[in-house]
Amino acid sequence: MLLPSLVVAGTACTEKLQSPETVQKAFRLAIKTREALDASGAQVALIGRVGQDLSKYNLRYSHMAFVWRDHPQGRWMAVHELNKCGTAESALFIEGLANFFFDDMFAWDALIVTPSTKVQAKIVAELAQTSALKNLHQPHYNMLAYPYSTKYQNSNQWVLEVLADVIQQPEQSSRATSQAWLKQADYKPSNLHIMTLTRLGARMFKANVAFDDHPTGDRIMGKIEVATVESVANFLQKIDPQTTVQTLTLK
Repeated sequence: MLLPSLVVAGTACTEKLQSPETVQKAFRLAIKTREALDASGAQVALIGRVGQDLSKYNLRYSHMAFVWRDHPQGRWMAVHELNKCGTAESALFIEGLANFFFDDMFAWDALIVTPSTKVQAKIVAELAQTSALKNLHQPHYNMLAYPYSTKYQNSNQWVLEVLADVIQQPEQSSRATSQAWLKQADYKPSNLHIMTLTRLGARMFKANVAFDDHPTGDRIMGKIEVATVESVANFLQKIDPQTTVQTLTLK
């Protein structure tokens, strides 16, 4: 098992019967992703999927994970944070590529972000021991968590904070240390404009959405800053210029 102290997952939600078409597409995209990863010669990369339509926020990808092959002939496995359905809680999971794409995809696209060889080696060292991963995980999940608060966390924020820890390599891994470094390194979260009524409705009817970690002035203006797949990918390219980005789409 890749990370025995984490959870092996199909999805974070109650299992449901998938249509034959969905199963076929998930496997096809998984195979296409695996082939691209194999061809890259990478040890580890970041991978994004399109789980929902975020086009009104000028975003394409909704969820990001690390994808890692722990030895040259091993399987590629996704390592990520997932929200437990219907709750405000999350856990860290590992799963195969096909399972990664089973989760109610809005579109059958994948994003592969491959860091430089030097940064890959640091990520692999971090994934190989789980203590830092757990120190950087906040189980109180918020889909719209503010990137510079430790009160909540969303799944893309966990990836971002692990990256920050990997690159700065502090003596003690912590979310506060990662966030302080991200601010110093000028990480730019995505700015979502969400009106008051929308915010109120989301807070009332969804357990995994909160806004009380965002600065009051920003909330009043509807300025909701969030860690997104695109913002993480852009930041990694800025701090690690040898990073490459590849998009895959099923035809």
